[in-house]
Amino acid sequence: MDWLDALQHLRGEGTAGVLITVIEVRGHAPREAGAKMVVSESGTWDTVGGGNLEATVIERARAMLAAGSSEPETLTFSLNEHATVKHSRQCCGGVVSVLLEPLRARPTVAIFGVGHVGYELARVLSRFPVTVHLVDSRAEQLNPDRFADVLEGTAQVHLHHSPAPETTLAELPAGAHVLIMSHDHSEDLILCDTALRRGDLGMVGLIGSSAKWSRFRKRLRDEGHDDAAISRISCPIGVPGIPGKEPAAIAVSVAADLLRVFGEVRRTGSGGCSRRR
Repeated sequence: MDWLDALQHLRGEGTAGVLITVIEVRGHAPREAGAKMVVSESGTWDTVGGGNLEATVIERARAMLAAGSSEPETLTFSLNEHATVKHSRQCCGGVVSVLLEPLRARPTVAIFGVGHVGYELARVLSRFPVTVHLVDSRAEQLNPDRFADVLEGTAQVHLHHSPAPETTLAELPAGAHVLIMSHDHSEDLILCDTALRRGDLGMVGLIGSSAKWSRFRKRLRDEGHDDAAISRISCPIGVPGIPGKEPAAIAVSVAADLLRVFGEVRRTGSGGCSRRR
């Protein structure tokens, strides 16, 4: 897998990485200017020249990932026998500068139920650099023609017909934000139960009234969840105080709250799963 495929691979996984580029070469060096590689927490792809240079930039890239760094950095290496090195000597004789660019993982949002509100929310989110999973137990709701404008947006959008949507929820990456708005309250309840049993998700939101949420809280307690766990679910969802029950109004409200959560995660590194009610 080359560096470009690696970037796509990490984006699909929702994993952060660092793109490393040789930006200047003076004299002899293992790779030319423009050579690239990609580093993640556990993998590397392609090469910028091996030896001490590559080992050092990999080490620095992983330190940047661990610290959640977002600012690019430049490192310069003298490739001669007199240079101070940590890993091994390189005696090509040249000088190499490399640029390290952190690439944040795209937020992942899963919408369970793509009826009127789910569709409008997908339209809004498709304009942002996020990964969106649209899940429904009804195959007819997932006709690609219906989502033509959604699939053409900036977001990476995946359609899932899942007769048992909770299996798709169980396969989401850690930190994914989950919005539950299916056509069936029983399905919603199963999804809430599955989300709480994972314990590693980001925001979990449930569409519905206060009366619905009161019934769900009781049922979730009966399933063995304590109040602290249940409080991780936001219901109703969206920014408080926005009037209107039209699907588009609800979708805008929910999208605005998600953007707040994305910002919170970037600032604090938390999962953004705290409830705001």
